[in-house]
Amino acid sequence: METKDYKGPLHEMAMTTVTDYWNDSCSIPELMYALENGAVGATTNPVIVKNVLASEMDRYEGRIKQLIIDMPEATEDEIAWKMIEEMAVEGAKLLEPIFDPKSGKGRISIQTNTKYYRNAKLLTEQAIHFSKLAPNMQIKMPTTKAGIEAFEEATYQGISINATVSFTVPQAIAVAEAVERGLKRREAEGLDNSEVNPVCTIMVGRLDDWLKAVAERDHIITNPEYLEWAGVAAMKNAYKIYKEKGYRTKLLAAAYRNHHQWSQFIGGDVLATIPYKWQKRFNTSDVEVKHRMDDAVEAEIINELLNKFDDFRRAYEPDGMTVEEFDSYGAVVKTLTQFSKGYDELVEIIRKFMLVVK
Repeated sequence: METKDYKGPLHEMAMTTVTDYWNDSCSIPELMYALENGAVGATTNPVIVKNVLASEMDRYEGRIKQLIIDMPEATEDEIAWKMIEEMAVEGAKLLEPIFDPKSGKGRISIQTNTKYYRNAKLLTEQAIHFSKLAPNMQIKMPTTKAGIEAFEEATYQGISINATVSFTVPQAIAVAEAVERGLKRREAEGLDNSEVNPVCTIMVGRLDDWLKAVAERDHIITNPEYLEWAGVAAMKNAYKIYKEKGYRTKLLAAAYRNHHQWSQFIGGDVLATIPYKWQKRFNTSDVEVKHRMDDAVEAEIINELLNKFDDFRRAYEPDGMTVEEFDSYGAVVKTLTQFSKGYDELVEIIRKFMLVVK
């Protein structure tokens, strides 16, 4: 029997299933590794940019200094956003050879300003600006109340969105419904939707993280292994609903903490945005590449989490939250706080150069 020479499990998944993966970074060396192993996209945000600058400063120091010289009246924030945009464009160029506007393969996500999470107008305006930076841009906005409004309007503008700061089934449904409204508005005006590729992220590991924090805060005892399955359960439930409803948005799994958050989604028509360190781990693992997306999470796990964690019920059940409740959900608050802090740390890096470059 003939066997294929795959470079590793991720390459095998990419070549043999409909499950695609992205590099969860705009680092060029990391993106090159991912592309060699079958990746078809990438993602970035201000925190990722900060981390890339911190680890690869020799690659970017000269450019930061030049921008400071070329933009003598620019603020720290303006220089920071210029770097965010340029690093996304650099990744977009690397992906351009595989870019297919019909399927969405070859896109890179760039994230809007976290501080706009309450303002749909500002989110939409920045999304429109970002979409013009390169033909293969995917625009990330937070799944807050304002974000839901922005998803509809940006989709109507023909922009391929990526809903981030999303952890729950209610958020995923609200994103898909907003996208459908935007697409239908376009259809009513005779506009083409064939090159609009909407994506909704579920940050599976961050849902696990939040429930672990709740268990610590509220002194809840449960089987610790069960807390490794919460995000997987939410993703699978959302996927089932997406298929039933026929939504045109594609789900994307993010925020990896264990191999279930990759292996359990193999075979599904989904995306996985995987950090470099987890790509290396998965590619050296003995995890078998086989279809598991339709395998149900054990009922015992689901029932235990539902019974002991109201925040899991809110995350898992389709009507667990209203759109108005998204902004105050614990994982949303925690992630927006982290993203804001990461952006502030990025600005600090820029400031250190601005104060000495003349």
